[in-house]
Amino acid sequence: MGIIAWIVLGLIAGVIAKALMPGKDPGGCIITVLLGVAGAFVGGWVGKTLFHTELGTFFDLRTWGLAVLGALIILAGYRLIFHRRD
Repeated sequence: MGIIAWIVLGLIAGVIAKALMPGKDPGGCIITVLLGVAGAFVGGWVGKTLFHTELGTFFDLRTWGLAVLGALIILAGYRLIFHRRD
C-alpha cells in the first residue's frame, strides 16, 4: 500500500477504534490518523504472531480488522497508562 492508503486506512481505523471505545481522549484528526496507522502496524504484528496471517491489500477485510484491532490495543494501553482519577 502507498502512503496515502496508509493515511486513509489510519484515519478510518482510528475513528472506528475511538467509536468502539468512547471516552475523553486528547487529540484531533492528526492523533486519530497516527493512532490508526500505528494500530495497523500493531495489528499486522499481532496477526502475524498470533494468527499467522499478514495485512493484505487496501480493500481486504483482514487488513481493516487487524488495523482496528491494533488501534484498539493502542487506545486501551494509552488509557491504562495515562488514566487520571478525578
